[in-house]
This record gives sequence, structure tokens and C-alpha cells, in this order.
Amino acid sequence: MALTKVIFRQNCLNKIKNSSKHNCLYKNKKISNQLIKELKKFKNKKILFFISLPFEADTAKIIKQIRKKYKIFVPFMQGESFKMVPFRLPLKKKKFGIYEAGNSLRDIKNIDVAIVPVVGVDGNLQRVGFGKGMYDRFFEKLKKRPYTIFIQSEFCFTKELICDDYDITSDLIITPNIRVQNRNIDKMRK
Repeated sequence: MALTKVIFRQNCLNKIKNSSKHNCLYKNKKISNQLIKELKKFKNKKILFFISLPFEADTAKIIKQIRKKYKIFVPFMQGESFKMVPFRLPLKKKKFGIYEAGNSLRDIKNIDVAIVPVVGVDGNLQRVGFGKGMYDRFFEKLKKRPYTIFIQSEFCFTKELICDDYDITSDLIITPNIRVQNRNIDKMRK
């Protein structure tokens, strides 16, 4: 039986949700350190962060640590996609159990860096998410493609090419133990 995106997504979700909880703080710290080191390359930039779910890599501490140095934006759900709003407290629990900042009248269409949660990645380093397509629709609306960093609490990868053309691709993948730079993206930008 051929591997499909649906089967791969379910396998990855099982791996993530069943991973050991006793070293969660350690894994989050490793991801945070790598991410902060990577973001130092981008001075005074606009960054889109996700607000993490309980089984995802924790982004709250990273946001708290860097929010004075960067303009931080977070997703605000709208229909089948989202728009970016400035990160500000308090966060409110919304659809799918995701916390969001309040809505904004600002229409932000340009960011420098996007920190994106992933369930898994395929052989082209394209994102397998939760199956709603929100990030794909969002990226389609941006004026220019931002530097994209995928964050995974557990590395889940297949060599198979199971993603669709519209699935977003990463420049960099950060996990607690593995860091993958997308050399194909680097070549396309030159």
C-alpha cells in the first residue's frame, strides 16, 4: 500500500502525541536555543509565530524572550485561513483549542520570518500539517515568501513525495535533535 499524506499525517500525530513527556522541558529548551540562535541573523524584523498546542514545541517562552527585539505577529483565525495580528496579551482560547491575540484592523501582508508548526515533512521538505490548509492559504496571500522555519517536537520525515504543489516548503527545520537546512531553496534564491 502506497504512503499517502493522510496515512503519514496520522502516523506522525501518533508519534508526537505518544512521545515521552518526561523530557518535554529539555526538548523545548533545545528548540528554543536553536531558534533564538537562528533569529539573531534577522535584526529588527517582522516574525510570524504560532501559539503552540500542548503537544507541539512550546513557543510561549521564546516569544516572551524576543518580543522586545522583534515585531511579533500571531495567527488570527478567519474562515478557512488566518490573518496576522500583533502579539499582545491576554490571549483567548478559540477554535481547535488554539489561543489567539485579539483581532486587529491592520492588514499585514509582509513578514520577514515565519515560524510554522509541522506534523511531518516529505522528501521535498514540504509541510504536512493538521489537514486544514490554513498555512497554505495564508502563504498564498503574502506579497513575498518569508524565510520559513518549521518547528517539530519530534522529527517525522518521509523520503516519499506525498505533498501537493501548494504545500509550503521550509528553509529550515528545527527539532530537538535534528536541524535540516533546505539547500534547494537556497539555490532557487540565488
